[in-house]
Amino acid sequence: MAFFVPAEERLDRAGLIHLQTGRLRGLLDMISGADTFWGDRLPTGQSIPGEGDVTALLQCIPLTSRGDLEADQTAHPPFGTLPTFDLSRYSRFHQTSGSSGAPLRWLDTAEDWAWWKKCWSIVYRGAGLRADDRLVFPFSFGPFIGFWAAFEAAASLGNLCLPAGGMTTSGRLAYLLENGVTMVCCTPTYALRMAEVATGEGLDLAGSAVRMLVLAGEPGGSVPGIRSRIESAWGARVIDHAGMTEVGAWGFECEENPGGLHVIESEFVPEVIDPETCESVEDGQAGELVLTSLGRVGMPVIRYRTGDQVTLTRGVCPCGRSFARVEGGVAGRVDQMLFVRGNNVFPSAIESIVREHNGVAEFRMVVDRRGTMSELTIELEPADGVDGDLLADGVACSVRDRLHFRPAVRTVERGLLPRFEMKSKRVVFLDAKD
Repeated sequence: MAFFVPAEERLDRAGLIHLQTGRLRGLLDMISGADTFWGDRLPTGQSIPGEGDVTALLQCIPLTSRGDLEADQTAHPPFGTLPTFDLSRYSRFHQTSGSSGAPLRWLDTAEDWAWWKKCWSIVYRGAGLRADDRLVFPFSFGPFIGFWAAFEAAASLGNLCLPAGGMTTSGRLAYLLENGVTMVCCTPTYALRMAEVATGEGLDLAGSAVRMLVLAGEPGGSVPGIRSRIESAWGARVIDHAGMTEVGAWGFECEENPGGLHVIESEFVPEVIDPETCESVEDGQAGELVLTSLGRVGMPVIRYRTGDQVTLTRGVCPCGRSFARVEGGVAGRVDQMLFVRGNNVFPSAIESIVREHNGVAEFRMVVDRRGTMSELTIELEPADGVDGDLLADGVACSVRDRLHFRPAVRTVERGLLPRFEMKSKRVVFLDAKD
């Protein structure tokens, strides 16, 4: 078992609560009463409780949503009132991808960026990063935070890091094979895209030096059908990871207990709420993940509604950590759940089933909401030499058997559907205005 900060990562539940309480109290002392976003949101006339643990402290603070942050930046451009310090203290700028609304602009101080790297170092050690691993980062290195911190954290740990921005997929494949890369950091979608191109070019990814893929940016790394497809194509282990521009790198999969994510509770306080009532739910029940970042002081987020649907459990993991665990990884976005023929279903559940069919080169879900009931059509691109009719029927039957409704499934010509490097957009909605 490998730890980056053993004294923190091996704390029991009581020790974690004590650590979280002290760090949150210090953060609240710094930001309460200041002429900033948090000065306005902390209850007027109410001091921070002098007694009680981290749970009691959080109860005096309202939930925060992405909409709150967007409104703040709109009213006070360009960065809103969230920054704690004068802008001269900040050295890093990023912005969100815009997949959930207008892009949010985000700043980090040098100290905050060191915290980002600490979180990623915990991720790497938990995943089993070795000193001789060589990592490739096939993303654009643009303003989206992507794997920026992952790159710099690995370099700080002494690993050889290969940037792969501004390259074609074919070029990236040649690059990682020629340089003996052992670890790939990318989205699940792009891992599958690279595998598709490698097959077309006759490249043997399964026989390469790559032994592990760290996946982030979208659900998939913990989804069985997607995970299996990637591991088979690459001949390497998949490690899931989760993070957000606004929150930080909060979750990782350990070597000893795959199929779920640890919340780095030495750096984040997790809560799970019912997204409709905003009431807390019990451990083991599904709900929306709410996170408080403890070490990012420059633009702190407290009780932030992530929009991620999770099921949180607690206990001691075989890896030796008592960090809370998101079973099965992030199921999907709360606001992206589909309601089709009386069934609630996440796109990731459909994708997991589709990916179990090896003849699928790419796919898309089209949800028609123009009638009284939503109808789902799955569009498939068959791989070369695959019978499209048999593939479509097989996918339709698999969805029916597992999710209890039969969608319309049709095939399209090869190359018609888009490919993605970062976050995929495989769900298209048809509304009355279309």
